[in-house]
Amino acid sequence: MHGITKLELDAPETKSADVVEENLDALRSLFPEAFREGRIDFEVLKQLLGGAVDDRDEKYGLNWHGKRKARQIALTPSTGTLLPCPKESVDWDTTQNLMIEGDNLEVLKLLQKSYAGKVKLIYIDPPYNTGKDFVYPDSFHDSLSRYLEVTRQAEGGQKISSNSEASGRFHTDWLNMLYPRLRLAKGLLRRDGVVFISIDDNEAHNLRTICDEIFGAERFVANVSVVNNMKGRNDKKYIAAAHEYALVYSGPDFRSYGLPLTEEQRAAFKFKDEKGQVFALRDMRKRGGPDKREDRPKMFFPVYWDEATGRCSLERTSDTDVEILPMRGDGSEGRWRWGIDKARGHLDWLHPKRSERTGRLDVEHRLYLDPSIAVDDDEEPDGEDDEDVIERSSKPKSIWIGGEFSTDSGKRALKQLMPGEAFDFPKAVEFLKTCIRMGASDGDVVLDLFAGSGTTAEAVMRLNHEDGNRRRYILVQLPEPLRKDDKNQKAAAAVCEALNLTPNIAELTKERLRRAGAKVKTESPLVQGDVGFRVFKLAQSNIRAWEPEPSNIEGTLLANSEHLIQGRSEQDVLYELLLKLGLDLCVPIEKKEIAGKTVHSIGGGALIACLADGLTKDVVEALANGIVAWRKALAPAVDTRVVFKDSGFADDVAKTNMAAILNQNGILDVRSL
Repeated sequence: MHGITKLELDAPETKSADVVEENLDALRSLFPEAFREGRIDFEVLKQLLGGAVDDRDEKYGLNWHGKRKARQIALTPSTGTLLPCPKESVDWDTTQNLMIEGDNLEVLKLLQKSYAGKVKLIYIDPPYNTGKDFVYPDSFHDSLSRYLEVTRQAEGGQKISSNSEASGRFHTDWLNMLYPRLRLAKGLLRRDGVVFISIDDNEAHNLRTICDEIFGAERFVANVSVVNNMKGRNDKKYIAAAHEYALVYSGPDFRSYGLPLTEEQRAAFKFKDEKGQVFALRDMRKRGGPDKREDRPKMFFPVYWDEATGRCSLERTSDTDVEILPMRGDGSEGRWRWGIDKARGHLDWLHPKRSERTGRLDVEHRLYLDPSIAVDDDEEPDGEDDEDVIERSSKPKSIWIGGEFSTDSGKRALKQLMPGEAFDFPKAVEFLKTCIRMGASDGDVVLDLFAGSGTTAEAVMRLNHEDGNRRRYILVQLPEPLRKDDKNQKAAAAVCEALNLTPNIAELTKERLRRAGAKVKTESPLVQGDVGFRVFKLAQSNIRAWEPEPSNIEGTLLANSEHLIQGRSEQDVLYELLLKLGLDLCVPIEKKEIAGKTVHSIGGGALIACLADGLTKDVVEALANGIVAWRKALAPAVDTRVVFKDSGFADDVAKTNMAAILNQNGILDVRSL
């Protein structure tokens, strides 16, 4: 029989995902023979990998002081939690959006179990390296404690790492800040996901190099120039900078949704089939490399046209059939876009045409405006664009220019919602909408690690109202304190004062979200969209660490009889359980009274929790049987974990009886806090 396992602060279940252990498990499953007594035998691993191993002392790459430590920081689990704040939220009970206050390094660690491989689009707008201080409190040993210091929740609140050019660490500090965050962000990205990172000239070269290392050089999509200041900034000596960059990387299965068709592009869809479906005609012959017969030999074959009936076939049916081959403009042999099997299955989609200039016959095929009326490219290799899908939208160019992308546009949008100049360079809503249009669709999760003014959230809400999709956002923002006596923070602090907000950046972010959501709802009252958000705040775990006081052991024992931190609510504990068990922070939570005690079911019975006191032997049997009956009614698809508060049991007899009844009814995973 299984008993009740007590969850201690150092137990794996109370920490964020252990990335190192997950990496070892993956390696062990691929190369079990490379492990000896639980450790990696690198000589054996080298042999198994063959020529893929680079043994040279000098290797291409970017190195700096602290890189090894930065990598280790990303691999160190967090013992923190996220505390729910319903009173600061909007539509808490129904929203699927999240606004998280805290250092994004710790938050990323805490999100690993719940959102690993689930985020479709990540947007990162990190602090640009201007020579000013960073406030991100990274520490190898305990970054959570230092976070509490820097946000003045503990003694000694101050900025942690200097980034002045005089320190000789101008690039180093910035790289040490960003590197572990990118590594953790990659763990959240879906295989078909995409990452957009805004950057300027100071670190664009370094960012490209570390992204090649983290995401893989083959995952590079583009380095888009975004013209956000047509007048140009005069802080450069010889050339006024008029643009920044959006560096784009993707997962291996990413396919861009493109951008909406222009009026000119939409005009090409001028034909209708017998069912009334609209289509355009496009060349069947592949144009642009690889477009030669030797590139794809199987995609070179004749199409026969019966001029009398207008029908196409792949075999000659009469002596009058005209043979059409995919010949290039210079007379050499080319290739079709489709393989022979795809062409045979869609002969009625093929339409011969004669060039007005040369008189030569070629073939066009139908391209339906509705993307669902399509077939896969049966011959195209992985990674080659599915052009049928792309041409139903407008392919974005590598330069984004227009007033809608400007910083001034971002400022105007913010000024319509909030007074003053809270943010110097807010991103334009249309810029974020463009990124999101390309990479996220219905039901997808959009993550912004440096939320700032909250433009990403407004862009998600506005796009959802425009196209009826239900994208979700997760925003993370450090609650950096703002001081009126700091010239760089004075304006933002004044806005907080005018709005009666606690003077920190996260408060401004939340206020922008509230006002943007209300404005979107007012502008489109008939559209039912999610304009709410749940607020969570980074904090130390609800589970108390054992910290004995040598001079008063007896008093320490009494103080630690309650295993949970004093003042934390039942809701606080429930959401920590969600995080540590890998459940979505917006998963439904049901509540039921059983034997006079409140019991919670989370995720349709994946987790059942009772954190009540007074679990005596007289109560336990009715409570246990009620939990068993509720679990049976919920019929979860996974094994149920049941959690109690350890101090809630009156004695060991009650605790043992509870475990026995649950175990006898097939509930074997029973824990206590």
